[in-house]
Amino acid sequence: MTPFTVRTLERADIDALLAFETENREWFQSHIDARDPAFYSVQGVGEHVQAYLSDFAVGAWHPFVIEDANAHIVGRANLKNINSPLGCAEVGYRIGQRFCGQGLATLAVRQLIQTAQRRWHLTQLVAHVYRHNVGSSKVLDRCGFLVDPQSWADETQKECRFSLSI
Repeated sequence: MTPFTVRTLERADIDALLAFETENREWFQSHIDARDPAFYSVQGVGEHVQAYLSDFAVGAWHPFVIEDANAHIVGRANLKNINSPLGCAEVGYRIGQRFCGQGLATLAVRQLIQTAQRRWHLTQLVAHVYRHNVGSSKVLDRCGFLVDPQSWADETQKECRFSLSI
């Protein structure tokens, strides 16, 4: 198996991140809300990266990239809306279409859990997954997240809520 690494997003990642997001645009849009078309430019991704790094600097987000052995971005993961006083955050991740089924989402979520505990001292993580996104539901289950029974039972909602006490 090719080694993959998960590391914190850097300003130098703009071009590689644009290539990753552009290559996987249709794939992602079939699973999650579409990004604004202006995002798909050096300026758009640059602003996106700057916003994430600014939020990281103040402890509100922790953005990661997943790279293959050749340092190509193949996925992303984030701790979002970090609330240190309450000890909670949301998790989010996306894996490039060509790299699905290789355990990268599980690798990323485990990295998020570990970082949430060790760096941010969090005790609760939450994820929201579209009902039709069976793959993400399986990843969260594999990593110990439990589906909120109310969100699962309410079929009028397009998303289900998962949580993990850590």
